[in-house]
Amino acid sequence: MTRTSGAQGGSVTLSREGLPSWLDPVAHAAETVRPTQLSRFLPPENGTGRQSAVLILFGDGERGPELLLMERASSLRSHAGQPSFPGGALDPEDGDPQGDGPLRAALREAEEETGLDPSGVQLFGVLPKLYIPVSGFVVTPVLGWWRVPSPVGVVDPNETARVFTVPVADLIHPDNRATTVHPSGYQGPAFLVESALVWGFTAGVIDRLLHFAGWERPWDRDRRVPLDRWS
Repeated sequence: MTRTSGAQGGSVTLSREGLPSWLDPVAHAAETVRPTQLSRFLPPENGTGRQSAVLILFGDGERGPELLLMERASSLRSHAGQPSFPGGALDPEDGDPQGDGPLRAALREAEEETGLDPSGVQLFGVLPKLYIPVSGFVVTPVLGWWRVPSPVGVVDPNETARVFTVPVADLIHPDNRATTVHPSGYQGPAFLVESALVWGFTAGVIDRLLHFAGWERPWDRDRRVPLDRWS
């Protein structure tokens, strides 16, 4: 599958050509998964919500496949201290929110937040748009393969506390999985990895990707982690 755009900001391409075989299940999931299989929070039918995108970047690390994540600065008003995918709201120069705008935004935000060189990233899939009710963001998860790794790190300490990679082996290990319990009563999947608790939107997407890629291992869903311990 390939799609190329010559819209403002340069061409953007989706391609599966040359992907490592271990990414085939992820690419297949991106083509077949339905929005309701990813989340119960879907974009409002009236079209409201702020368009945004995140980059779900897979790379080959020392311990095999890994994901790039970042931890938001504790001083931020929204999602402070929370691990997340690189990403953010679309800018006008990113282009059509219903076209290639999310692809361009995901790469731009990743570069701005982590110092990632976007020329080394091959975009190979897009998941259905999802919704984050607490912030009103309509999020397009964009899948990428870190074909040519580049140095990454904190670009702006006011925005980002740290940038790190997580081996997929750690994400699927049952000892690192739990269910978070928010003071509001919300419960959702979580991952205790790299001295961090990954929860909320990011954990939900990772959880569903692992499931539909066939990588998920049985884990104790009754293991509860109150979020106030991590606040």
